[in-house]
Amino acid sequence: MEVERLSLDATDRALLALLQQDGTLSLSDLAEKVNLTTTPCWKRLKKLEESGVIEKRVALLSPEKVDLAFTAFVMIKTCDHSHDWYHHFVEVVSEFPEVMEFYRMAGEFDYMMKVQVKDMACFDLFYKKLVNSVQGLSDVTSTFAMEPLKYTTALPLVP
Repeated sequence: MEVERLSLDATDRALLALLQQDGTLSLSDLAEKVNLTTTPCWKRLKKLEESGVIEKRVALLSPEKVDLAFTAFVMIKTCDHSHDWYHHFVEVVSEFPEVMEFYRMAGEFDYMMKVQVKDMACFDLFYKKLVNSVQGLSDVTSTFAMEPLKYTTALPLVP
């Protein structure tokens, strides 16, 4: 799958870096910080949104404050690598709200997901729901985060 890449100049990168740090900045604040007037700044933002560089703007929540501080990483091996199984598996897992991230992997495991729940009991319910929803899982291994040491959603944009 070929991804079209937009050529970003230093001003685009500066705008994106600012938005990654604070998505609530006003257009006039953004324009001032990158030495533009509001109209050219707005046009750049519009181009970044229309091209898909800016996918969406969201609020980031504190897992602890919303009682979802238990983080599990689930690694999965499967004995079925068929096209139909893959699509069914992705469809089923994508519907679980507890799954924050989900990847097809290279290496020892076929898939990995990050799961965010309230506690071990909630994770156990998630685990049972997962293994009962999909046939063909040959190994499901989970590890649990003890303490988050670094978390960011900001991509490392190089000027």
